Amino acid sequence: MLIRYGFDIALNLVQPTTTILTMMDVHSDVRCGVSEESELELIPTMPAGRFVDDNGNVVRRLTAPAGVALRLQGVFRTDGREDEVDTAAEVVAVSDLPPDALPFLRPSRYCETELLSDFAWANFGGVSGGWARVQAICDFVHGRLRFSYPEARPTRTANEALAEGVGVCRDFTHLAIALCRCLNIPARYCNGYLGDIGVPPDPAPMDFNAWFEVFLGDRWFTFDARHNQPRIGRILIARGRDAADIPMIASFGCHRLTRFGVVTEEIREYAAIAA
Repeated sequence: MLIRYGFDIALNLVQPTTTILTMMDVHSDVRCGVSEESELELIPTMPAGRFVDDNGNVVRRLTAPAGVALRLQGVFRTDGREDEVDTAAEVVAVSDLPPDALPFLRPSRYCETELLSDFAWANFGGVSGGWARVQAICDFVHGRLRFSYPEARPTRTANEALAEGVGVCRDFTHLAIALCRCLNIPARYCNGYLGDIGVPPDPAPMDFNAWFEVFLGDRWFTFDARHNQPRIGRILIARGRDAADIPMIASFGCHRLTRFGVVTEEIREYAAIAA
């Protein structure tokens, strides 16, 4: 299966020269799936540095004038299978976890485990089986939160989402991650592309999506409290402890989005991207 992906984003910047960091490239762990990709187009043309951080996220750094547009498009090849399910996967004792999983047990900016621990153990501590426990958390979050773009708030935390009962995909993800960590299950935040492949089309404009991964058995598995079903065609962009670790655009000076377009769709009639 081939999936077309890309973005067309424009910013207005308050300061005439502002440093910007972006995390909008396909993640280094899955770039083997990139069949073809255009160069990042910057308007006006300017140099952009590129590096990979400790979590494998591809970061671009540029110094932009008062206005800048960023465009990229590509084609990703996937096997067309849904997210893997292994209902026998079990929780791993903290003493046996690999070192790189341990940071994803700690509280973070949006995932206040210290506030949610009692709630998590009271509601999910009695669920038998690692996979079943994580799925019970996803079922709860999916039913507890009402999805609403107009009520999105960039400062909303997991505990606040639980109290308010509303959010967007990042809030669903933060709450599920926090509850997993309370139960000593490593959980990490992911964002990327997720098109309406194999599901009814969503009438809302296409956007980037957030989901999470948990460490069970001997590997990481994908879960999605927002959609709460295995999906086809995820294209990972970035991973971190929560959204604070992996902002898609971070400007060191105020910015305002003036154009925001995202595409991710199955290609049924293939045409090569122009160089």
